[in-house]
Amino acid sequence: MNNYFSSLNQLPKTRVIKEMSRYAQQNKIPILCEQGLILMLQLVNIKKPKRFLEIGTAIGFTAINVALFDDEVIVDTIEKNQEMFQLAQKNIIDAKLKGRVNVFLGDALEFDLKQINNQYDMIFIDAAKAQYINFFEKFAPLLNNDGLIIADNLLFHGLVTQSTTIENKNLKKLVEKVKNYNSWLAKNRNFQTFFLEIGDGMAITQRVKK
Repeated sequence: MNNYFSSLNQLPKTRVIKEMSRYAQQNKIPILCEQGLILMLQLVNIKKPKRFLEIGTAIGFTAINVALFDDEVIVDTIEKNQEMFQLAQKNIIDAKLKGRVNVFLGDALEFDLKQINNQYDMIFIDAAKAQYINFFEKFAPLLNNDGLIIADNLLFHGLVTQSTTIENKNLKKLVEKVKNYNSWLAKNRNFQTFFLEIGDGMAITQRVKK
């Protein structure tokens, strides 16, 4: 992002957030980029969600930023990696957000929905890219009628537009699954989606009112 614009944006810049940003950079842990975070917080500012669900916690960067930005929101977030789960728990405690950010350990696709709320105003999908359609189908029923589903990494480092040139079979298969998700979303008549070239590609989806 342009340094001038970056300096104008008033993002949460607590000690914990700065430490998380450094840790993610040093350990090559993917977190929401600055442009993506700005979009997310603007959507939070507009929607004023009471409940926010995140699929894919990592170290808790997005969840903590959302909770610090809006004092009223309750964030539930699911992470399947034990080490990331423990780091997220520590960061949540350090940020004094225990009770407002609740992190659950488990595979989101196998997760018992009875452990979390039955309605959310915003859902953020940022986990295993190959499972995005499955994540969407499992958690969309928890979305309020006027709620939003946000998904990240839909350009997959720009590879979705270069899939024919990818030689690695596993990578090619993963990229094709991301492309399939994008196409599936675009054609889904029950939801309206806008795709944005922000960060690594993001989509904002809302249920079509009938």
